[in-house]
Amino acid sequence: MTKWKPGTQAVHAGTRRSQYGEVSEAIFLTQGFVYESAEHAEARFISSGDDEFIYARYGNPTVAMFEDRIAALEGAEDAFATASGMAAVSGALTSMLKAGDHVVSARALFGSCLYVLEEILTRFGVEVTFVDGANLAEWEDAIRPDTTAVFFESMSNPTLQLVDIEAVCTLAHRHGATVVVDNVFSTPVYSKAIAQGADVVIYSATKHIDGQGRALGGVILGSREFIRGTVEPYMKHTGGSMSPFTAWIMLKGLETMRLRVAAQTESAGKIAAALAGHPALKEVVYPGATDHPQHALCQRQMGAGGTMLALELRDKAEAFTFLNALEIALISNNLGDAKTIVTHPATTTHQRLSEEMRATLGISAGWVRVSVGLEDADDLIADFRAALDAVN
Repeated sequence: MTKWKPGTQAVHAGTRRSQYGEVSEAIFLTQGFVYESAEHAEARFISSGDDEFIYARYGNPTVAMFEDRIAALEGAEDAFATASGMAAVSGALTSMLKAGDHVVSARALFGSCLYVLEEILTRFGVEVTFVDGANLAEWEDAIRPDTTAVFFESMSNPTLQLVDIEAVCTLAHRHGATVVVDNVFSTPVYSKAIAQGADVVIYSATKHIDGQGRALGGVILGSREFIRGTVEPYMKHTGGSMSPFTAWIMLKGLETMRLRVAAQTESAGKIAAALAGHPALKEVVYPGATDHPQHALCQRQMGAGGTMLALELRDKAEAFTFLNALEIALISNNLGDAKTIVTHPATTTHQRLSEEMRATLGISAGWVRVSVGLEDADDLIADFRAALDAVN
């Protein structure tokens, strides 16, 4: 399996077949497992093998297949599948932190990630320092000898600001801090975070892994020691595990993910180029564009621009006019879907933040996040242009 290329791993890695020899992975919809004897049950609870299960909250054959497959794809030793992306974020951080620990985090984060860091961790005595993720000098100043963990989104939601994974890992590891990277926007297709030094990688499987808007899920990836020694005990006792049916959906999603993400990335680049300079727009932001200030970092870190772009209109009224004039793109707050989705972060995903904080993060009232889907790129360009023309 380790010799396979990513496309093959996404289809075959981690497969477990029953005695029936099924082609498509089996869904083991069971919450419990039967033991041959009382002695066998006792032995299983003392020490379980790779293919021995106790309870679905602890592990399940279908979930294990998804964990093994995504770990192989990511280049990680192990993985733990969770009920949602935010269960992965909170589980990874909470399982490893205690009162008195210090965390350094990028300031530009998804609203729920900010809530975990600002409200939950600090409530239990964890000190959190926020920095400008793109500014290496701020990272260097903030990371201390007693810093336990560093956290950031490799590409921020919704401003598409990149953090230099390799450089921040070097700074963090100098002080023995664990680097936790939320890699959702980079996708498992373009991710090289483990190879670039990250200790822990998190995905919301709800996004590109499922890719079709069907189910919530998440996954935490890292060393076997961290996943089984730190994350698993916390997650299995607090109840944030992925369900077997969801794991099966995610397995099916992984089979087509590379094809979907490549097509979406190609369309995103075409759309960004076609809309650049439109009089209704203040700015088109796409990390894959050559005029993006972090284009070189994007190419070095991901090798492609990804599936996300942003459009900045002049104000909220014009942003709403644009959104309401769209015929193909859907107004929602998900991303990574087969359908193109547009989001107004200031009034939805980041509405909890103060106006001052949104301004600090660069989330203006005219900012529109675009998750490019699998529709024909020319149709999407025509749809966006017509909606922008309606603004003018």
